Amino acid sequence: MSEFKSLNNQLKFEGKITSVYESDFIGPNGEQITREITRHPGAVCVVPIIASEVVMIRQFRPAIGDHLLEIPAGKRDIDGESPDVTAHRELQEEVGLSTNNLIELAQFFNSPGFCDEYSYCYLALDCEDVSDDRQGLEEEYMTIERVSISEALTLLTSGQIVDAKTIIGLSLALQYLNGR
Repeated sequence: MSEFKSLNNQLKFEGKITSVYESDFIGPNGEQITREITRHPGAVCVVPIIASEVVMIRQFRPAIGDHLLEIPAGKRDIDGESPDVTAHRELQEEVGLSTNNLIELAQFFNSPGFCDEYSYCYLALDCEDVSDDRQGLEEEYMTIERVSISEALTLLTSGQIVDAKTIIGLSLALQYLNGR
């Protein structure tokens, strides 16, 4: 495999969640390239199942100026917290559910062309209702939608779901459930 070498990284922006660096690399042929790279703490996403339904959320996403139907998810923004603990926390915060049956479905880079965000995706079976603990304005105004497993498949295959983590999570969860 061809080797690229990092020459330098210069911090251009530091926000509450992400940092953006201008990074220079030298390629195998000696040509130098510059890229903007976003550093992100990582995330989890969860496909919760309760009573043969998938619990999803519809929330406003400022970056696209619209509402999206998604699976619950959240940042890994607590130092030292393991991904599965983050998944349990987000499940309660966003949709008021808990589970003792959390199954890891996948790990993936969200958009490695410019960002190092790495996500852990889980299936939560045998979920039980508990009180939610919503944090932030977007979560305060999001709605919880429970859809049948067959309706989730229809939403997925018809292109009505356009959020990548939700497409990945639902696809893998449905495959897992069909293989049981």
